[in-house]
Amino acid sequence: MSLGILGFIYIIYVLLKVENNKFELRKHINWKQFWIRSFIKLICIVLITTLYMYWVERDNLFIVVKTKPMLWSAILFVYSVFSVYPQELVYRTFFFQRYESLFRNDVLFILVNAALFSLAHIFFKNTLVMILTFVGGILFALTFKKTKSTLLVSIEHAIYGCWLFTVGMGSMLGFPS
Repeated sequence: MSLGILGFIYIIYVLLKVENNKFELRKHINWKQFWIRSFIKLICIVLITTLYMYWVERDNLFIVVKTKPMLWSAILFVYSVFSVYPQELVYRTFFFQRYESLFRNDVLFILVNAALFSLAHIFFKNTLVMILTFVGGILFALTFKKTKSTLLVSIEHAIYGCWLFTVGMGSMLGFPS
């Protein structure tokens, strides 16, 4: 944990002092387009994950919402603020700014970014987690590539991650349940 915090502090330092970033809301964000695209992707994620949970882990389908709604609410907030935003600063803002110029092929760059994001979750020792985070990494990288907005990609990441916890996949993703 200490190593992770030190690494995150280093990345914030590089973003602010070396790259001269400013943490501010991007101008000219197409919010309507963002919400429409995110909603369409969410519908697909909801259908796939609900069916998966129904067929594979029916007992855990919506388990935390049904049994511990206060814990569910708290985790949605804590996860979104203290996990999602830092991850997006590291895996999208920092990574894109520092390494995108090393790749001539955008598809390869997106795949490398998604693979690194997935590998960051390897400590869960769960193949499904690795697949979910790889697919999520692709979605988040595409959103960041299009918008160049840490805020938008963080919102998208939070929505999909919170859904996975809501549908009952939280225990495999390290959420208390």
